[in-house]
Amino acid sequence: FIKKFYNETWERRYGFSVDESTLTLLWSITVSIFAIGGLVGAIIVTPIVKFFGRKCTLLLNNVFAVTAALLMSLSLLAGSFEMLILGRVIMGVDAGISLSALPMYLSEISPKEIRGSLGQVTAIFICIGVFTGQVLGLPEVFGQESRWPYLFGAIIVPSLIQVVILPFLPESPRYLLLEKHNTSKAEKAFQTFLGKDDVSHEVEEVLAESRIQRNTKLVSVLQLLRTRAVRWQVITVVITMGCYQLCGLNAIWYYTNSIFSEAGINHKTIPYVTLSTGAVETVAAVFSGLVIERLGRRPLLIGGFGLMVVFFAVLTVSLTLQKTVHWLPYLSIFCILAIIASFCIGPG
Repeated sequence: FIKKFYNETWERRYGFSVDESTLTLLWSITVSIFAIGGLVGAIIVTPIVKFFGRKCTLLLNNVFAVTAALLMSLSLLAGSFEMLILGRVIMGVDAGISLSALPMYLSEISPKEIRGSLGQVTAIFICIGVFTGQVLGLPEVFGQESRWPYLFGAIIVPSLIQVVILPFLPESPRYLLLEKHNTSKAEKAFQTFLGKDDVSHEVEEVLAESRIQRNTKLVSVLQLLRTRAVRWQVITVVITMGCYQLCGLNAIWYYTNSIFSEAGINHKTIPYVTLSTGAVETVAAVFSGLVIERLGRRPLLIGGFGLMVVFFAVLTVSLTLQKTVHWLPYLSIFCILAIIASFCIGPG
């Protein structure tokens, strides 16, 4: 629908259809520029959360979300694909800020005993958001040529919910204590979040962590790489993040519909089958959140990456031979769902 909108807009402006290469370029920019916005958001979030606080940052971030939603939803009416591209950039900034500020807020308001599980809430709700987007994109809802702008406009709804609810929650007690040096407000925030009157232990714990951080000597990246004492930690971080970025999950998302189509699934049925990917992602994220404190991070990471290797190998074989054996396309579908589940259980 969006490619057709680009073509019609181009033809209306210049009197001729856009060529395939230009259309592909515009589409690629539209898709990828979200990541550029995300990078900008992740870079600017540190000074913002220090100045405004965690809660206020999340509140102010809704300005980006609403602005992006209006630009993208009104692009068809205005006949401007530039509005859609600009909206994608701004939406990326919103995502970069929220995906940095929200985990920070959750970790600082949660008791140490459930901090790991609560940290999974962000991942779980991202999965729920993906699944909700898939549902809203069905032909019966907004998945039609005349309705796709409403799908972008729906972004305003969670923003409004956040604007209504978030003001009633206290600011991060850690921020109030360490950044604003307001002990009384920090104690009240702890009391609200923990549901108890005596929070002196929690306050002292935060202050002790702060003293340790102040006494920690900062080193450059070069010094860090030269320090033998932390060499294995550095190697572990580099390898883990490298595997996370290069694990191939994006390829699964990009080619899911093509694989489903080659499996013989009717083109009109594919959007409904795609719902299974969002459902599996959500269930796996919830499962990970429930067992992370019991099993630990390392087993989940090793297990998740290990299962991805196995299912990617099977998927490669099944895609190569699926035209020779009639049931292999269905094995490909199973492998796609298994890869998504494996990623969400561990690395994701």
